[in-house]
Amino acid sequence: MSPEHAGQARRLLIIEDDAAFVRTLARSFQRRGYTVRAIASQDSLAPVLEHFAPSHAVVDLKLAGGSSGLNCVKALHAHDPDMAIVVLTGFASIATAVEAVKLGARHYLAKPANTDDIEAAFGRTDGDPGVAPGERQTSIKTLEWERIHETLVATDFNISETARRLGMHRRTLARKLEKRPIR
Repeated sequence: MSPEHAGQARRLLIIEDDAAFVRTLARSFQRRGYTVRAIASQDSLAPVLEHFAPSHAVVDLKLAGGSSGLNCVKALHAHDPDMAIVVLTGFASIATAVEAVKLGARHYLAKPANTDDIEAAFGRTDGDPGVAPGERQTSIKTLEWERIHETLVATDFNISETARRLGMHRRTLARKLEKRPIR
């Protein structure tokens, strides 16, 4: 934590558009001694940072309106490089995990994640070389989905541009996304 956060209460900013999840998460972190603020979109970030200096942040990967939480991670890290940032997502992919860490996230967790998981992720500062590689080979469907997701991130979740880059019809991509929505 940066010196400006030393001696202060832990201050958590939650960037998540699921109101029920935010209420549950906020209450749980408040019971653990955090001061909590929550916003639902990237548009609300700058005004909140003018009056609230978070030491910790939980950022949903996909926010309302199709915007990417990765933009929030980048802005939060630029605001305070020592902030402990954890990205949450309903569909984890290698591409977005790598980008989240490159942009300043401390950790990346797949939903459902509970307060214990998130708080443990805040405390992680180093990688774990003892993590065993997956024993299962990646399926074609998983590889396809990761490629779709990687391209969605690269196009800032623009469906038309993603479909063009992948060489598929926009409606085909839309049907695939309906079957397995990104959260």
